[in-house]
Amino acid sequence: MQDSTDRRTQKRFATRQKISDTATLLFMDRGFDEVTVDQIAEAAGVSRMTVFNHFSRKEDMIFDLDDVGRHDVLAALENRAAGVAPLEALRLFAHRAVEEGRPYVLFCDAGSDRFVKTVQASDVLMARARAIRDELTDLLAGAMAKAVRRPLTDPAARLAASLVVATWTVAFVEAHSIFHQAQEAKKAYKIFLAIIDQGSIGAKAAVQGTRYA
Repeated sequence: MQDSTDRRTQKRFATRQKISDTATLLFMDRGFDEVTVDQIAEAAGVSRMTVFNHFSRKEDMIFDLDDVGRHDVLAALENRAAGVAPLEALRLFAHRAVEEGRPYVLFCDAGSDRFVKTVQASDVLMARARAIRDELTDLLAGAMAKAVRRPLTDPAARLAASLVVATWTVAFVEAHSIFHQAQEAKKAYKIFLAIIDQGSIGAKAAVQGTRYA
């Protein structure tokens, strides 16, 4: 019974990934607004209903790593070593993500360059990117408050989470820009982590005296 459940789960994940990969390639080739859900379904070899069973919005197909990133961020907070404050745990997580080559920080290749250009060329995708940042800020604020046993509405947690997400956003944008200009992955990652570290210093200073820092 367990094997059967595992196979169904694996098949579901594989189908979701195939839809996402197909959609992303079509978006990058033709532009997000020029691709329909029916075209994605046909290219992926699935039905329109199957597409919507996995993705409630067309734009989420290109941001399929969002769920993975959120899961890893929460895990970094929940599994942090004793004595490590939440903000430091998140800083270390960013470094670890680069070292391990997590998919959401693999922005130093031709594919990621096309990905960024595709997102920037679509008002719908840019709006969804902003919404994802807001959702991540809410999620992170709650998780940080929970991690130090503070009320979920703690304003210090909201402040810390907002600064972390802003730092990551700037780090991603600058790293992509550096790679686009110089095609030097090492330099791009160095800039990315330098901004993460600098932003972490600022976030810690902003909530100094709390358990978040």
